[in-house]
Amino acid sequence: MDLKLSKGVFLLASPRLRDPNFRQTVVLLCEHGPEGALGVVVNRPTAMSISEALPQVPIIEGSGHVLYAGGPVQTNQVMLLYRGSQFPENAHHVFDGVCLGGDMGMVERILTTTDNEEFFRAYLGYSGWGPGQLEGEMNAGSWILVPADPMWVFEKDASSIWHDMVLTLDDTYRPYAEMPFDPSCN
Repeated sequence: MDLKLSKGVFLLASPRLRDPNFRQTVVLLCEHGPEGALGVVVNRPTAMSISEALPQVPIIEGSGHVLYAGGPVQTNQVMLLYRGSQFPENAHHVFDGVCLGGDMGMVERILTTTDNEEFFRAYLGYSGWGPGQLEGEMNAGSWILVPADPMWVFEKDASSIWHDMVLTLDDTYRPYAEMPFDPSCN
């Protein structure tokens, strides 16, 4: 499969990428264009719950949802990824049934209904690249493109996503899947 750099793909950190902000990360690319790119790291859970980050939203209190470290940019801002079939008008479509936004009404609906087809994840900060910066990193071999699948974001154990994705690649990458995962690299 010949993937191109665009929103709705995963950026899998190459085993040789040593930047502590992105070592062993998987970034869902949510926007890509001439102005740059934006994504969220999907495999870095924090020790903080989203109710700690958003105490002004009573519906999430005690929900137990973990806050993820989305990247090193604007780490005081919470971004939400939603999986479902109905989204708020202001949500930004990323790929098949997945949108990026900040609508707490959607979060409330997900938390108060029994529909097990809708999910959300909350990210503190995001990953951003200026014009041409991500393309340069791709040319340097820092990232491997992988087709996006909501299962990786919403259903998998965050600590195994990078390793499991590496195992889906050709055999030259398999030895790297044995590298220990360090979720504190950020």
